[in-house]
Amino acid sequence: MTSPPIRHPVRIIGIDPGLRRTGWGVIETEGNRLVFIGCGSVEPPDDQPLASRLLAIHEGLATVLGDFRPAEAAVEQTFVNKDGVATLKLGQARGVAMLAPAMFGIAVAEYAPNQVKKTVVGAGHADKNQIAVMLKILLKAEPKSADAADALAIAITHAHHRQGAALRMRVASL
Repeated sequence: MTSPPIRHPVRIIGIDPGLRRTGWGVIETEGNRLVFIGCGSVEPPDDQPLASRLLAIHEGLATVLGDFRPAEAAVEQTFVNKDGVATLKLGQARGVAMLAPAMFGIAVAEYAPNQVKKTVVGAGHADKNQIAVMLKILLKAEPKSADAADALAIAITHAHHRQGAALRMRVASL
């Protein structure tokens, strides 16, 4: 007779990149159990030049990463809209959101917005209110901002798909 494998909790940070507000959410997963650890947002001043805002996002995320010490990270993929300049700027914030955990030696998974909504709510076109309701049910958490809520949803998505994401990352490195 063999004993069941010992499961260790895994701490995950989800990041919802944005130039005005970059949301972050930290959870722990152990098997199917999800535990809320913390959430918030990094909000650089709007009157700063782009480079300074990107630096503020990096510094804010570095502080969160240092405080919470996640083992894994997930970032939402950028959706391309009609405004190319806005999409490009969002892409720069996303680059910083991916760089910060990478500098801590943390692998970063990426998830499409529809996949996040489908994982958390069950529908790929869910609205912000539906996500908030599910966060209350799944984590007993009530984030103060939509960006922090989205970040928690990204972390939950990674918790559900992390084994597949790890396999895809290993295959891609071959």
